[in-house]
Amino acid sequence: MNDTLDLLIFGAHPDDAEIGMGGTIAKHTKEGQRVGICDLTRAEMSSNGTVEIRQAEAEAASQSLGIVVRSNLGLPDRGLELRAELVNPIVQEIRRWKPRVVFAPYWEDRHPDHIACSRLVQEAVFNAKLRRYLPETEAHAVKDCYFYFINDVVNPDVMVDITSVYESKRESLRAYRSQFEAAGAGNDYVATPLNQNYLERVEARDALLGQKRSVAFAEGFMSRLPYLADLL
Repeated sequence: MNDTLDLLIFGAHPDDAEIGMGGTIAKHTKEGQRVGICDLTRAEMSSNGTVEIRQAEAEAASQSLGIVVRSNLGLPDRGLELRAELVNPIVQEIRRWKPRVVFAPYWEDRHPDHIACSRLVQEAVFNAKLRRYLPETEAHAVKDCYFYFINDVVNPDVMVDITSVYESKRESLRAYRSQFEAAGAGNDYVATPLNQNYLERVEARDALLGQKRSVAFAEGFMSRLPYLADLL
């Protein structure tokens, strides 16, 4: 059985990957590619929902996107920082699944955990290829590493047309009711930026980006390296 992944997406919290690149995930799984998500934390510091609720929501979102595996490293929410004991579990996750491409949050964002996640994953991608680093597991060199947007957006290096799978992205985000359902709608949620029309703004962002290349919806990505093409 092939246990390797084509794409492995890291997020600081459950729902980060869906916000930033749910459409790209769905598009690749529908094409038969093996895609996984690894959440660094259980989002235990979230204002709404519980760890158990967030986990159930993540499982439902995963089904909507068709991914083959979702893991959670249980690192401390709001305690992510660049330390070897936090980098190493990410290195082991990369070596376990041997992905062709790794994704992480863009390195600039209003949420400090997203920035820290980006830095941790970049360190782990580099360390994962060093055969003398944690030598008890086999080294793995990732072919490409891209960065997706969660809150803050700049002009991307690469964009993916997700028009044909946009309903899958909507469904995956709707699974996170504890985060995106408006406070006071028969619940005890408190008001946060996420439950004040946040999903509408995500959809508007995806539509605005798609307009740049005359498609209905698109997701954008950044790269630390130039995008390499055989032909233009």
